[in-house]
Formats: sequence, structure tokens, C-alpha cells
Amino acid sequence: MRPIRPARSLATVVLATLALTACGSDYPLGDAQREAAENSTSNLSGVLSGAGSSAQGPAMDSWIAGFGTLHPKVQLQYSPDGSGAGRSALLAGAVNFAGSDAYLQEEEMADAKAVCGPEGALDIPAYISPIAVAFNLPGIESLNLDAVTIARMFRGEIESWNDPAIAALNPGVQLPETRITPVSRADDSGTTENFTEYLHEVAPDAWPDAPSGTWPGGLQGENAQGSSGVVSTVTRTEGALTYADDSVIDDSMGTANLLVGTEFVPISAEAASTAVEQSKRVPGRGEHDIALQLDRRTTAPGAYPLVLVSYQIYCSSYDDADLVERVRTFGQYVVSEEGQQTSAEAAKSAPIPESLAEEAREALESITVRD
Repeated sequence: MRPIRPARSLATVVLATLALTACGSDYPLGDAQREAAENSTSNLSGVLSGAGSSAQGPAMDSWIAGFGTLHPKVQLQYSPDGSGAGRSALLAGAVNFAGSDAYLQEEEMADAKAVCGPEGALDIPAYISPIAVAFNLPGIESLNLDAVTIARMFRGEIESWNDPAIAALNPGVQLPETRITPVSRADDSGTTENFTEYLHEVAPDAWPDAPSGTWPGGLQGENAQGSSGVVSTVTRTEGALTYADDSVIDDSMGTANLLVGTEFVPISAEAASTAVEQSKRVPGRGEHDIALQLDRRTTAPGAYPLVLVSYQIYCSSYDDADLVERVRTFGQYVVSEEGQQTSAEAAKSAPIPESLAEEAREALESITVRD
């Protein structure tokens, strides 16, 4: 169970952060939003607040811009504090929705009933992206790696880039003697949970630790806050190795091709979408909760199973009809073809498969006004 910070202090921090983000202008997107507001026929108005996944951040920026053009009278605010912080903020009643790279666990689902009513909260897939295993080795853009080798590198068992285990997977590549510096997330992170789940399921002997949003204690290396923090650390540290949402990886870093079956699969949005298509719903959840059980061990051709499905977590009911309308309208925009295309262009994400998008639309429409 992830620790949940005290409700009062968390709510104060999150609401203060969102207030600072929103202050200073009724049109935070600038003149384009002001012009849209003056010509808009949308009557939707009010505040909609969220917090959570930093991996979702670039996509969220694009959604805020697109939604703000369609409904310029809505003040949409999002604080990318990390998945764990976002879930805790929702459970504390500090925000209207959370962005999270991991779905709510059973204890969190029970806690949600205190804030969201007897039906609790809903996990709605909003953003699909591969997680890159990224490194800083000047002159090397990609390497073939398998899960066992990746696990041993992050555990400090493989210490240099010219180790025989890496060389065997990359014949003909001139690997340097540079020391490997693993860089992990310091915060409770859905990206960490997805990454450790992949390693544990595909290479359990090499990675015996149970999947968790918190990096295992006792392992050597460096850590940093948020997606931007680990990327910044890697870009200034030759030989560094990390894991991060592909949207934050630029040309200054190389990335790993993962061994899937008998083939090495390069990272791409299409390969991530192929992997998600192999997933199933987590059993025992509510009718409209779309928590997905990913098949990390898939051998489907072209699949990249180190994939992140990031959720927007909403209450199943709210006590204000206008808020319900804002929640539904924004959620529908995110999973629409336009919303998914917008995030794909801004964040290299993979469009949600149509069958999954249809389930998401039905789930959003099920959100009601609490009696």
C-alpha cells in the first residue's frame, strides 16, 4: 500500500499550487483563448482541477490548450506532482481528478468511497506511451538489451558498458569502458511501478522485488524527482542509465531495443499500442472501472511490453451537477480522436485502441450527481 499523506496538509499544498497556477489571468492560454472566449458558444464554465502524473504532463498541456479553445470559460488546472501525489490528492478531496500511471489499488479504492460516494472512483485510460530505457553514451543511439541484462544493470551487478553480457547482445558495437550510473525516480512514481512490474514479470530471478511505485531501497545509483529530474541527471552524466516516459526523451540520449520473443523491438508508439491490445481488464473491479492487466511477457510480433498506460481517475459521482458536466466533457475530449491526436503530436503517445476508447466514453457517461 502506498502511503497517503494527511488530507488537510495535502489539500492545502495542492490547492495552493493550483491557485498560483491559475492566478493572474482569466485566460492563461493567452490571446487565442481570449479570442475563443469572445466568440465561443459554449456555456460550460467554472473550475476543474487535477494533479498527478508527470509523464502525462506534455499530453496534459496539449489537452488544456485544445479544451481551452473549445470551452474557454472553464479554468482547467493540473499540477504534475507525480502519480502517488495525484492519487493522494484525489483521496483527500483536494482535486477533482487525478492523473496516474498506475490504477488505484484495492485499499485506495476503499478509501475513495469516503470522497467519491459508495461507488468509489473510476480508472479511465487516457494516455498510452512506451517507457524508454535511456542512456548517455555519446555516439551510440540504440542498444539491444533483454530484461535480465537491464535488471542486472540497475541492480549494480553489471558495472560497465563494455560488460560481456551487453557486448553479447550487441555484436560489432564499440562499447566504452564507462561506468554505468543507474538513475531512478525519488518520488512515488507510476513509471517506476510499470518499470519494476516489467522486470519482475519478465525476469523474476534477476529482479525479485515486487512491483512498486517506490524504488527498492539499498540499490546503488542516483535518484531524482519526476521525469524531468531523471532526464536532466542522465543528460549531464556520461554513462548514466534511466527509465522514463518516451515523451521526455530527446536526441541527446540513446534508447534500448527490447528482446520480445526472438526479436529486438525498437521503442515506438505503434509498438506500445500493439502491446496494450494484448491486455485484459483487472478482475473484480466495478463495471465502469477500466484498470488494465498488461501482458508483459507477450511475444506478439512488434509489441513493446515496457509500456505505460496512464489513467485519469475520476469520482463515480460528485455533489455538483455543473462539476459533473465539466468532468464528463473534459474526459470525453481526452479520449476522443481529436484529443488523442493532439497528445500524440505533443507527447509521442499512442492512440487508445477504439474498443478501449468506447469503454472509456461509456464509463465517463456513467458519472452521476450524488444525492
